[in-house]
Amino acid sequence: MRRFTALGLILSVFSLSAAAAGDTQWLSYNGTVNGQRFADLNQISTDNASQLVEVCRAKIDEGGAFQTGLLQLDGVLYFTTASDTLAVDATNCAIRWRHHYATEEPGGTPFLVNRGLAAANGKLFRGTPDGRLLAIDMTTGKLVWKFQVGDPSQGEFFSAAPQIYEGLVIIGAAGGDWGIRGRVMAFDTESGREIWRFYTIPRDDEPGADSWKNAPSARYGGGGTWTTYTLDMSAGELFVPVGNPTPDLMPGQRPGTNLYTDSLVVLNAATGKLKWYYQLISNDGRDLDLGAAPMLYFNGKGDRMVAFGGKDGYLYGVNRETHKLAFKTPVTTVTKPTVIANTKSIHSCPGPLGGTEWNGPAFDRLHNAIVIGTVDWCTTLTPSPTFAYKPGVFNLGGSFKLDDKHTGWIMSVDADTGVPRWKFATPSPQVSGVTPTGGSVVFAGDIEGNFFVLDSHTGKSLYQKATGGSVAGGVITYMRAGKQYVALTSGNVSRITFGAIGSPSLVLYALDATNTPPAPTRTATQP
Repeated sequence: MRRFTALGLILSVFSLSAAAAGDTQWLSYNGTVNGQRFADLNQISTDNASQLVEVCRAKIDEGGAFQTGLLQLDGVLYFTTASDTLAVDATNCAIRWRHHYATEEPGGTPFLVNRGLAAANGKLFRGTPDGRLLAIDMTTGKLVWKFQVGDPSQGEFFSAAPQIYEGLVIIGAAGGDWGIRGRVMAFDTESGREIWRFYTIPRDDEPGADSWKNAPSARYGGGGTWTTYTLDMSAGELFVPVGNPTPDLMPGQRPGTNLYTDSLVVLNAATGKLKWYYQLISNDGRDLDLGAAPMLYFNGKGDRMVAFGGKDGYLYGVNRETHKLAFKTPVTTVTKPTVIANTKSIHSCPGPLGGTEWNGPAFDRLHNAIVIGTVDWCTTLTPSPTFAYKPGVFNLGGSFKLDDKHTGWIMSVDADTGVPRWKFATPSPQVSGVTPTGGSVVFAGDIEGNFFVLDSHTGKSLYQKATGGSVAGGVITYMRAGKQYVALTSGNVSRITFGAIGSPSLVLYALDATNTPPAPTRTATQP
């Protein structure tokens, strides 16, 4: 006979009440750990998307990169800036608490950016630009624990949103362009103790080390991970997107296939042991990372599939059982690859800021389609013959000049065949999350600051609104008290590119702004 404790009974009643109200959650960077981003909601649909209005907005900062994914749990939105972690009411933009992290490194940090959080057991987990991992109380915003897990003096920082698996918080070091030796690590969520690590740049007797024919070059081989990860909970598999090798533009200095750079690496989530991998580009000399989290799904035949998009401009579909390529579809301008050598400049489409950036594909279950946003931006690359590795600095191995013309695309392709169905041109590069829904619409934004709602069947624009700031982070949707909201980040002002307008702000949209409490006017306080 099943027995209930008093607390269990209370939680059961609460859960039933929440279900009755139709409230939904956004539990992970991409909605769920499988990366699909699909929201089975239809209050906002093709019939009424044009009637969306702004509900509220909260100004988060004066400037800086704002590329965070959003979590929504029990009516609270959780997200990050490079240094701050915030909890904001998911219906009226009222800031509940704000935790500020001040760097402890006198020498500064390699790169001021953060892309989000993971949540488990009443705690939020995030990395910092100076190589720390933090656990923060979800209710109060107070620090629970903090450990240094990277070395910023070597160029290591933690921009990726962590992932949670059975009591482990999993995160990898970013900083591949600085010449780090990339790795992914798992820590105990309660104590912060390291449980396992996997090096994305193998050395010595590690499998794949012989793919670095000049063995010393693996010492600063790159292979950072800088967005988030994907989990197959039933199989216990962790899917890791791995970035480019270093120096970026000098492949001759590191002959070989350079495993596991520019690869999808699949690990045993409990132990960190390698299960299999798929490399997109070997001995990359054009800085064409696989940066965005992959997406898991079943195709029409019931095959277990994984889809992922890289900076090389292609959308890949790979069978998770055979590890064979099912399709490879260009989703932006792609020119024939040219081998980069010596000091000769080459023109590359896409360039280092093209293709799929830190937000990857989504699964449109309604139409058995994959929806993906991309950047169309070509670049002239010039290697440097005088390159010498220096720890903790940008080790590009040359220079690049961006083309003046740049735009973006949102595309839908058949999930079985990879055949394009439609594509929508965005006025500027598209790097935000894309979210398809049961209302046959797709939500997305671009760095010009536009918020788009597209018909997911045809790609037709149903709604377009200027948000006042570059949209470069999460675009999510959820139900609270019978109302469907869309929440997005606006105002990314990046240190390098992908946004130069607005101030970091959270913006909410819904079909009806009436009966919604006004946005707060008070200043956020520290916990």
